[in-house]
Amino acid sequence: MTDKITGKYDSAFCGSLPIHLINVIQPYGALLIFETDSHNIIQVSSNISSATSTDAALMLNTPLSLYLDHQQLKLLEERTRDNITSKTPFQLRIGDTNYLVVLHNHDKYHILEINFDSKSELQGNSFFDVYQELKPAIAAIERATTIEEAAAITALELKKASGFDKVMVYRFDEEWNGHVLAEERESDMESYQNFTFPASDIPSQARDLYLKNAYRFIPDRNYLPVRLYPVMNPLTQSFIDLSECNIRGVSAVHIEYLKNMNVVASMSTRILESGKLWGLIACHHKTVKPMSYRVCALFELISGIISAKISSLATNQNLIITNKLQDHYTRILEEVFRSGNMVDTFLKAKPNILHLFEAVGAVITLKSEFIKSGRTPEDQDLDDLLLWLNAKQITDVYTTDNLSQHYENATAYKEFASGLMVIPVNAAESEFIILFRPEIIRVNNWGGDPSNRMVFESDMKTYHPRFSFKLWREQVTGISLPWKKEEVELAQNLRSFIRDYAVSAEKSN
Repeated sequence: MTDKITGKYDSAFCGSLPIHLINVIQPYGALLIFETDSHNIIQVSSNISSATSTDAALMLNTPLSLYLDHQQLKLLEERTRDNITSKTPFQLRIGDTNYLVVLHNHDKYHILEINFDSKSELQGNSFFDVYQELKPAIAAIERATTIEEAAAITALELKKASGFDKVMVYRFDEEWNGHVLAEERESDMESYQNFTFPASDIPSQARDLYLKNAYRFIPDRNYLPVRLYPVMNPLTQSFIDLSECNIRGVSAVHIEYLKNMNVVASMSTRILESGKLWGLIACHHKTVKPMSYRVCALFELISGIISAKISSLATNQNLIITNKLQDHYTRILEEVFRSGNMVDTFLKAKPNILHLFEAVGAVITLKSEFIKSGRTPEDQDLDDLLLWLNAKQITDVYTTDNLSQHYENATAYKEFASGLMVIPVNAAESEFIILFRPEIIRVNNWGGDPSNRMVFESDMKTYHPRFSFKLWREQVTGISLPWKKEEVELAQNLRSFIRDYAVSAEKSN
């Protein structure tokens, strides 16, 4: 028996699952964990013999020097002392074979991640030609003038370079839902262009891992998990934290998620904006796609390029917004000083505070009097709204783009007042500047019914992802354009100006 669960489970349930402590790895590589001081091996993956020709159990408590010659041991020791190169792939010869490996440094131990499929790549030297291969794509991304253009170029070029059946670029919104901005795909792959996927698809702890690891590669969803031996790390007496390991195992729920999408292999790469997770490049493949450090390097390089480009575009856009706001703000203040009438200037000058904050209505409350401009609620509705605001004890600028969600009475006038900004001039005397933004009715194109994002079994512990990703349209009402960070900062400056101006006027009288 199963039950549909329709609540918000991103942080309440999905976000609490310890996926970084999945104590298995994918079989395209092996792990070797050795103690910092002694360099003795304390834990290995059960498939380590593929690299060392020695069974896992026999390797425990033996020194690294049994498996690495003097030159290779010296190279590894240098890496353990250098956190700058930590997590950067490098060549290491184990026995007679060269591998690309990654070293993860910890206080008491180090994790050596060995990639089996890298042997042929090292022989062909393809890993080192990545930059030359991507130079045209990098140049095209750097020429982009909008985020949408940069996303489209990224999807196109990565599909050509990587060979994945589908490449998508999607952006997280303020609630961590992911919106597909750009997509390149084979004709037999289902399109998700302009779809939105709920935050529970990539819950908070999974998003956190992208800040530690640039990419996540799953060559074959049907892989046989490889266990660690022993199960517990002897130094910590707990599961080892594999959050930084590329070959970390995959949760059963995500495997099922890929299966429901008819995807066998997947790759996802982070996009950062000013150091924060902005979105992902997500790739799907219908068949097994062997692990390739060349492909991983392609994605990691493009991840850095598009992250820098998006940060640059966002900075430029913020600068344009700030300059426009500052221009309006300065002209309003100049008119206040010229006319000597602050209230009239705020509501009637050109530009006025409605232009400044892109509002359709404004109310200045002074000694129980409402001075209004544009579309505003009736006086009785404003009285009720003031009671609600006073109960909230607002001491700083307050904004919402969904007033009726917080204040049910606002449903009656949501057409022109779905968005609310309150600037408390003197909250103790109920003196506010209140601005209203109109409702923007929008349609969300969900990838599957968002109310069916999870299906729990009768024990209410075991759960499954949704089975369908078909288009599900949802009309959203009662929402306004969001208030920008720059607008809130300017509202705070305006409040300070009003207080200073009032003090100055009082002294002059």
